[in-house]
Amino acid sequence: MTTLLEFKDVDVHYGPIQALKKVSLDVKEGEIATMIGSNGAGKSTLLMSIFGQPRISSGQIIYRGEDISDKSAHYVASNGLAQSPEGRRIFPGMSVEENLLMGTIPIGMDHCDEDMQRMFELFPRLKERRNQRASTMSGGEQQMLAIARALMSRPKLLLLDEPSLGLAPIIVKQIFQILEDVASTGMTIFLVEQNANHALKLADRGYVMVNGEIRITGTGEELLVNPEVRDAYLGGH
Repeated sequence: MTTLLEFKDVDVHYGPIQALKKVSLDVKEGEIATMIGSNGAGKSTLLMSIFGQPRISSGQIIYRGEDISDKSAHYVASNGLAQSPEGRRIFPGMSVEENLLMGTIPIGMDHCDEDMQRMFELFPRLKERRNQRASTMSGGEQQMLAIARALMSRPKLLLLDEPSLGLAPIIVKQIFQILEDVASTGMTIFLVEQNANHALKLADRGYVMVNGEIRITGTGEELLVNPEVRDAYLGGH
């Protein structure tokens, strides 16, 4: 398996506070990798550092063999990385269709109509609401829109930051089913989640982050039965 993304001994600081400590991990082409951890563990910081916000203090972020540690966010997005951020961050005053068009900025409009139809097949709810203002949709629908907008850039690697955050259990189940469908097309996914149960069931491999450090690694199945993971993140079940 080809390694698509790799962190090598990455440190990140916010002023005097160290948020990531010698983080090393990799995401291989065609797999679903996940990172679980409690709120404030450093998971979102890790994803944002890929786009240089914040810049890493030391170490390397390697994407497809290239060190992108000091590259601009636009450069990174234009080379096949797309993120559905925590809190969705859709454009609330725009329609669903306009939000999807924003996803084409890194690659241009050449495949826009084709990809828009593909998103409407993957997310039928968005097709029903294509002319609706995004701010008037439910949280689950907005999350679908955020994922679809990221996919409109035809990424080689899809980064997802807490896609289940704030959603009802039945909607969370729908979102993870959609992610499974996306993965079945061969899409490589790196998923950051607090919902360890759903994330590890979906993932090929997983990492556990505690206080900015990777503490446990293994397959999704291994982490689901790991006593330490079960006690800390799965309520002992």
